[in-house]
Amino acid sequence: MARPRKTDRRRWWLLAGVAGLCLTGALTTGKFVTDFHALERGPLPSEVTTSTVVLDRKGRLLRAFTTPDEKWRLPVSVEDIDPLYWAMLKAYEDRRFEEHDGVDFKALARAAMQFALNGRIISGGSTLTMQVARLLEEQPTRSLSAKYRQLLLALKLEGDLTKDQILQLYALRAPFGGNLEGIRAASLTWFGKEPKRLTPAEAALLVALPQSPETRRPDRHGAAAKAARDRVLERAVVAGVLSEDDSNAARNEAMPSVRRPMPFLAAHVARSETLASPGLQQHLLTLDADLQSALESLLKTRVGALGPKRSAAIIVADHSTGEILASVGSPDLLDDDRLGHVDMTGAVRSPGSTLKPFIYALAFEEGIAHPESLIDDRPIDIGGYKPTNFDLAYQGQVSVREALQMSLNTPAIQLLEAVGPARLVARMKRGGAELAIGGREAPGLAIGLGGLGLSLRDLTGLYASLANGGRVTPLYIKSGLAPERTGLRLLEDVAAWHAADILTGLPQPKFAADAHIAYKTGTAYGYRDAWALGFDGRHVIGVWAGRVDGTPVPGMTGSEVAVPILFDAFQRLKPAPVPLPPAPQGTLKATTAALPLPLRNARVRAVDARQAPLEISYPPAASTIDLGLTGHQSSQALVVKVRGGKRPYTWLVDGTPVAENDFRSSASLMPRGAGVVRITVVDQTGASASVEAFLR
Repeated sequence: MARPRKTDRRRWWLLAGVAGLCLTGALTTGKFVTDFHALERGPLPSEVTTSTVVLDRKGRLLRAFTTPDEKWRLPVSVEDIDPLYWAMLKAYEDRRFEEHDGVDFKALARAAMQFALNGRIISGGSTLTMQVARLLEEQPTRSLSAKYRQLLLALKLEGDLTKDQILQLYALRAPFGGNLEGIRAASLTWFGKEPKRLTPAEAALLVALPQSPETRRPDRHGAAAKAARDRVLERAVVAGVLSEDDSNAARNEAMPSVRRPMPFLAAHVARSETLASPGLQQHLLTLDADLQSALESLLKTRVGALGPKRSAAIIVADHSTGEILASVGSPDLLDDDRLGHVDMTGAVRSPGSTLKPFIYALAFEEGIAHPESLIDDRPIDIGGYKPTNFDLAYQGQVSVREALQMSLNTPAIQLLEAVGPARLVARMKRGGAELAIGGREAPGLAIGLGGLGLSLRDLTGLYASLANGGRVTPLYIKSGLAPERTGLRLLEDVAAWHAADILTGLPQPKFAADAHIAYKTGTAYGYRDAWALGFDGRHVIGVWAGRVDGTPVPGMTGSEVAVPILFDAFQRLKPAPVPLPPAPQGTLKATTAALPLPLRNARVRAVDARQAPLEISYPPAASTIDLGLTGHQSSQALVVKVRGGKRPYTWLVDGTPVAENDFRSSASLMPRGAGVVRITVVDQTGASASVEAFLR
């Protein structure tokens, strides 16, 4: 048999090689197809675990919480990011992103050729989709097997997702140093703003950081970060994304040098809302971020001047809708000295005198009094309850309007006794307030002066109803979850208007006389709590101040501490108050003298503390009094004094009336002559007292 020629052997080796390559290719292709179909569907952007966020009424971030793996990874969509960023990212990382199917074979070939010619990596062949695959895998990609899996996953992502979904995954998962992931977290941290509007320099830095997030952190490696940013700007010029002038200007823009904290507004509310709905990733509230920030700053400044361990809280609401626009539970959540972690908008405290407007309004509603009715401010004793005024002084007879404006205690208790404490409690409960009343007995008169517990939020809600014409106005803080309006009334409209009108007569520290704030102060027993509640034609604001632990603060009153905060809060809310509405139809406006007779004096049943026992205090019984009498003529009157009983008094001398309907506690009587005289006094109830004295 003839031996094969050399050329024939080469031909056979070539055929064998081709066959081997074909077999290898077939086997490789088979493995590739098998591995590709074995991949699970790539995650949708909505399936990426993101930080729980709390947003204000306009969708602005109030507070965020880290993910279970301790990352700041905030939810974001492609539309939430400046288009300039996307243009620069594609120009720098993947110019053919819109054309390829996950793998840019041209770029891979170019990268391989450059590596072969130069012995080092000149450019990469990785696409944005491949980078997303790497980020999702969270595994190193230096080995060939890892690169192979990355390529497979990139093709899978392109087959399962849209281009925008792939970009959104990148926007969520791209690393930016430390525990920052995603464009939104990076923009808030490095620039202090949302990524909706970025400067060219800011966009370029966000493009550059994910390539080496730790070695280019602006707060630690500023020079490296700037160099990387400037390379992105150069590439943007080449790609036609930026002009040369814009690029040069961007290079001169200052680099961020500190890592800003995440937004931390409405910390107490954000905490309570997320705890109440732990499965919800996004909480939309009725708060206004700008107002919330302004009032948190105000409270921190004001309370800082009050001294150590003091705290305060503010609630602002739109009383026409019930929406809470700001809720500040303490000056600083992290201030342990002031127990800042306690949300004092929900703490139950004594409301002091802040319930008096509701007592008066009920009296107006029942026809017991009118703002111009007269009422006595005097010591009273009602079943053993003897309230005193704050300053321990009494004004005598005053109008009901004056009594409320001066926050006198005894007139308020007389009116509450006439109205009935149970009725006041029932109305407050109708208004949605949760009351803390000690003991099992029916509420007593002490509730009128703060003898119960009430939170700032509930108290502000009651004032919102008062401001809203007496209509029950539930306050709420979750957008889209407004409580159903029941149509219930806390007060009749005329009564509510009278109370509001009286409260506008208090001193106005900040505003012009033609646009008043209606407000009321309160100071709890022992100077433990200071309050100020106020409203205009649109908004209501409640302020509490004191110590969280309830320790008294001597000298701390609502007018001295809470009122300045109240009026400062109104100024930060708007430039001028909204006028209160006009009086409802049927409102009686009249002076005291022009009122119907039953309304000229408040119809109260309180008992004067001086009523019992009725006695003549002078002259003493069996006494001898020298009046300089000559025969049957007297040179001076006999002065007699009485205490106790119920006015007016009738005086008798030896059984003969000498003075009737006398409201005075003393009288001057002219005796008939020397000798024994019997003096008798009879009060309005018929009780009497007598003494005998010898006159000479």
